[in-house]
Amino acid sequence: MTARITKRALFRAAGAAAALAVLPQGIAAAGRLSVVATTGMIADTARRIGGDVVDVRALMAPGVDPHAYRQTRSDIVAMVRADQVLAHGLYLEAQMENFLEDLGRRRNVARVGEAVPEDLLLGHESYADKFDPHVWMDPVRWSLVAMRIRDVLSAARPDDAALFAGNTDSFLGELTVLRDYSETVLATVPETRRVLLTAHDAFRYFGAAYGFEVLGIQGISTESEAGLNRIGVLVDTIVARDIGAVFVESSVSDRNIRALIEGAAARGQKTTIGGELFSDAMGPEGTYEGTYLGMIDHNVTTIAAALGGSVPPRGMSGRLSAGI
Repeated sequence: MTARITKRALFRAAGAAAALAVLPQGIAAAGRLSVVATTGMIADTARRIGGDVVDVRALMAPGVDPHAYRQTRSDIVAMVRADQVLAHGLYLEAQMENFLEDLGRRRNVARVGEAVPEDLLLGHESYADKFDPHVWMDPVRWSLVAMRIRDVLSAARPDDAALFAGNTDSFLGELTVLRDYSETVLATVPETRRVLLTAHDAFRYFGAAYGFEVLGIQGISTESEAGLNRIGVLVDTIVARDIGAVFVESSVSDRNIRALIEGAAARGQKTTIGGELFSDAMGPEGTYEGTYLGMIDHNVTTIAAALGGSVPPRGMSGRLSAGI
């Protein structure tokens, strides 16, 4: 059964997000607010909300895996000097956890992914006390993160709170359009073909939002091992359910996916790569796919097309770099 988020839950979560954003007031009163974001998704959202008065730097470039990323010397300097650090949290930046915790004792660090309340989070298969961090895969949950970023920036620079609020309202409107587009095109995929098989388990929020069964070779973290037994089980699934398309990810090696395809072929099952998805990182800088909206538009359009749905050739607003 598809998990849906009610309006009551959304507004309750929005209130919680605002309550979490109690930060010291008045930093960087002069000049632009200096912000360092760990992921591209956070950085793009912060730029949309901050506008011209906020200078945002993303630590992780396109194609970089946040689960395995370790801060460099230049990253440390940038975060120490920044007025505000925006991390995702939810154990996404697993290799940076100790550093971010230590930095938070001396600088302003906000874990914006944790604006999503626990009743809207999915559990982590490897850690009983942690949650799946991939909340950006659902535009509705990401709207809560956007509101948290708005509140963090407003606390840091209260004179520009009205600007941040207006920019956030515009961005939330675009997220609503993205949600509606996603629901429409994904509903055209035949129900028997709504199986999304990828390199690692990054699409569970996508599956919950749109009614897809999601299978990953690796677990929620790309640091988990994909054993021969797991690949064998998935080959059996592909053959038994006649799955015709599987997907690679821009930030994860395609080696295991190709092993699946070869294993299925040895059993007489023709399965192809349905496309490359952006899972833990956005597309190339300077492209539409290098924005949060473009990232999700690309994923939704690629998935729907490969699994037998009907999609516009260049996505939601005709801006995808290549036709589907």
